[in-house]
Amino acid sequence: MKKLVLALALAGALGVHAETLKTDVVVIGSGGAGLSSAVTTHDLGNQVIVLEKMGIIGGNTNRAEGGINAAETQQQKEAGIPDTVDQFFSDTMKGGHDINDARLVRVVTTKAKDSVAWLTSLGADLKTVGRAGGAKFNRAHRPSDGSAVGPEIMKTLWKAVKDRNIEVRRNSQAVEILKNKKGAVVGVKVKGKDGKVYTIESKAVVLATGGFGANNAMVTKYKPSLKGYATTNHAGATGDGITLALKAGASLVDMDQIQAHPTATPDGVLISESVRGDGAILVNSQGKRFTNELLTRDVVSNNELKQPGRFAWIVWDEPVTKTAKLIQEYIHMGLAVTGNTYEELAQKMNVPADALVATMKRYSELQAKGKDEDFGRADMPQALKTAPFYAVKVQPAVHHTMGGVHIDTKAEVIDTKGQPIPGLFAAGEVTGGVHGGNRLGGNAQADIVTFGRISGQSADAYIKGLTK
Repeated sequence: MKKLVLALALAGALGVHAETLKTDVVVIGSGGAGLSSAVTTHDLGNQVIVLEKMGIIGGNTNRAEGGINAAETQQQKEAGIPDTVDQFFSDTMKGGHDINDARLVRVVTTKAKDSVAWLTSLGADLKTVGRAGGAKFNRAHRPSDGSAVGPEIMKTLWKAVKDRNIEVRRNSQAVEILKNKKGAVVGVKVKGKDGKVYTIESKAVVLATGGFGANNAMVTKYKPSLKGYATTNHAGATGDGITLALKAGASLVDMDQIQAHPTATPDGVLISESVRGDGAILVNSQGKRFTNELLTRDVVSNNELKQPGRFAWIVWDEPVTKTAKLIQEYIHMGLAVTGNTYEELAQKMNVPADALVATMKRYSELQAKGKDEDFGRADMPQALKTAPFYAVKVQPAVHHTMGGVHIDTKAEVIDTKGQPIPGLFAAGEVTGGVHGGNRLGGNAQADIVTFGRISGQSADAYIKGLTK
């Protein structure tokens, strides 16, 4: 007994937690990628522990608003949308300026429909199909009441986790990926809520820690022009997984490819791309339109930054408000100014009333013609002439980090010599290559769920291979 007490005292003095756990798979991160991986690998017969450094689950998935892109889904077929996987692939490559890893893009665009079907089978409401920037067809699947897609996905995955009794450890930060002498992953070291470090031995590890959009020092390191930018990311998106992967010998790709979202409030509240997709337009401080609102995020952001004051107003009317619950939430949050006439709205926006009135009249005329002769917008679902009218001041903010850990089509992490690190997998925004130079709206959810599932499947296949 005295020896045990002495051992525990020494462990405490050294800052080492006496606990050592064993499991089949450790998933680091509890967002859409992490929980998709955990549920998938559990259902293949593996014991799983999920680690989450924050006090709440979900990461950036909690903040995802627009939709989950997929082509050739049952929802599209029922709506008569003539989308194809090949068109989805083409749009994604074009949107990413063709620097995407085409092999990864082919996987996402081909299997996203299966991800939507899988989420639906777990109870997700993804019945409505809208359009995001850069898409030729409506393919952004979202809840039927127009609410944000991320919370719906997290609610669905969290229920699946609880139904399966998968262990999720909050306030638990992975600080090291452990490898044996042959270079294979054998577990992780974890710093718990009490600050003590302990070990989880495992046969495989999945990195699903998200990106680094909330770490402006890291953002600035790779893209100095974004120094001081606000971010739409949650506070935990600080790139920890990338640091872990580097220490484990991983290679990185596209780290300087960082996306600014064009419609965030000055303090970083995201105004979903779906608001523009549902009919809203952008005007500058002079009350004038300046861009096709449905171009890719990088183009719209750049056009916005060319305007006086480097900001814009997103403007919509009452019929747009009724298209989505999340738009109503922006109004309830006090983010929007409103007016019963465009003259009244202009006064609250502090823009020239005559210019705004002329802009909105012109847009209504073009919408009636069915052709945007000014900026070439292909989809104009609303005339924007029914009061009350609304506007929110917006500017670009760091939104998505396209670069990250190098993976292959099996979600295996690739080392600096171009070889997979045995037992290490990754999925979601911690990885790079899928989105290239610019991520299309709706593609993040397609990426995280699709590669989340693949990482779980690949971890299972790897573990089964160890016993052969």
